[in-house]
Amino acid sequence: MTRKKRFLIGAALLVGAVTYLVYAGVRESSVYYLTIDEFLHKKATLVDEGVRVAGRVKDGSVAKKTSPTGTELQFVLTDFNKSDGVKVFYTGILPDMFAEGRDVIVEGKYARDGILRAQSVMTSCPSKYEAEADKTGAGGPAS
Repeated sequence: MTRKKRFLIGAALLVGAVTYLVYAGVRESSVYYLTIDEFLHKKATLVDEGVRVAGRVKDGSVAKKTSPTGTELQFVLTDFNKSDGVKVFYTGILPDMFAEGRDVIVEGKYARDGILRAQSVMTSCPSKYEAEADKTGAGGPAS
């Protein structure tokens, strides 16, 4: 074999290996991003899939206990009308702003038993901050 052919075969093998590694990495780390409404409609097809779901923590559904690995947390992630939801289990460090009635984004896997086993819980920050109402009533700074 000539030197040029060996170089081309080696280059092709190298390109093939890098392509496979990129494909495998993207496939392994990709997750579906869904609102809770979209998730509830598709949940049967998302069993054992990585998902990221945005919803609201249902009032009265939070149960916490401390363990050596972090806080064990159970709650119901519901839609914004608080009508339907999915049970979530999470063990780890809670975000400071986590509370009942707050908007959260949960990332994890949906199990066959109907529970979303979260690997991370993130709280959503308000998208708009409003200034405190003017107490003078004049609309400008007080003199």
